[in-house]
Amino acid sequence: MAGGWTRDGGVQEQIDSTVDDGVAEARARLKGAGPSLAFCEDCEAPIPERRRELIPGVRRCVACQAEADDAGAPGNMNRRASKDSLLR
Repeated sequence: MAGGWTRDGGVQEQIDSTVDDGVAEARARLKGAGPSLAFCEDCEAPIPERRRELIPGVRRCVACQAEADDAGAPGNMNRRASKDSLLR
């Protein structure tokens, strides 16, 4: 159903276009990441060839990447408050 001055499907076309632009931008950044490393830059373990094929510019093994991702994430804080804490 169109609303106002938009035609039927106009809103969905805009959403699709925005998503397509975001995907294209992400792919362009991946291509500029440089060559993948054969060995992890942190622990020097070999990086499997399949991982290097799937992730252009990969620089860490799975274990070191998981550790780096955890280090960059906010703490393991529970952001959901219980009802009791809200009443105090």
